Amino acid sequence: MIRKSVGLFALSLVVLATACKQESAADKITDADMKAIQEQNAMAGKLAKVEFDKEIHDFGTIKEGDRVETEFIVKNVGDSDLLIHEAKGSCGCTVPEPPREPIKPGDSAPIKVSFDSKGKPGSQEKTVTLTTNTANGHETFKIKANVTPAAPAAK
Repeated sequence: MIRKSVGLFALSLVVLATACKQESAADKITDADMKAIQEQNAMAGKLAKVEFDKEIHDFGTIKEGDRVETEFIVKNVGDSDLLIHEAKGSCGCTVPEPPREPIKPGDSAPIKVSFDSKGKPGSQEKTVTLTTNTANGHETFKIKANVTPAAPAAK
């Protein structure tokens, strides 16, 4: 009986000693992880940066049902290629057409934006959001128009 108790006591000491050992976060980071982190930090200073020729384009007064277009010129004033992953209007009536190729540092490219005023009478302000590889991860610009209502159809 005493022998069993001593055996259980020894076993519990072994379990207790191994259960209390804690791994630190540093024990889990490998040399490869550190190298990847260092490369990311080195690249962090080299980001694309966007500069627009204008932040807002005002179409002025247009008639309901008109389709109007404009261009925004986007310039990469950063240190690496600018990638525009997605361009999205705040509603289906606003359609941006971004460049598909990367924009090199110092270069510019047009982004065509069309607006369909059908069913949109009154003052309109729409936002275009670009998903990019800039520090923010996104860039925005706006279009606006005053849409005069269409005349009611004659009966």
